Amino acid sequence: METTAGLEQLKELLGRNGEASYGIGALLGMTAETLEPGRVVFALAPRAEFSNPLGTVHGGIMSTLLDSAMACAVHTSLPAGASYTSLELKVNFVRPVPLEGGRLVCEGTTVHMGRRVATAEGRITNADGKLVAHGTTTCMVFPPATGE
Repeated sequence: METTAGLEQLKELLGRNGEASYGIGALLGMTAETLEPGRVVFALAPRAEFSNPLGTVHGGIMSTLLDSAMACAVHTSLPAGASYTSLELKVNFVRPVPLEGGRLVCEGTTVHMGRRVATAEGRITNADGKLVAHGTTTCMVFPPATGE
């Protein structure tokens, strides 16, 4: 399988067991199911703390899961020394997610990797494999520093 510096960096950051050990991933209990160049799969189990006033999973939790998966798909495609940041995030919620509905799985894949701009898309499915949300992102790519 092909590898990139960004993919290796992400694998190192997540550790051997795929569980996020810091940051937003640790806060939400995200796990990395798949890490490949241009494709990542993250999962999380809804908890009571994730609820909105209606008792379903808050859209911000699903947005964060999508943002993480899509941006990390871009991360896995970066050359050594490059970095990125999200410029835009678009999310569509297609069905409510009950707190007791089981694990959510989000696949993020790159659509375009340019020198300065990258785009990616993501899909969240519930434990029954039904689509619950999908989105797109645009990221600004910063090339490796040249020292000039």
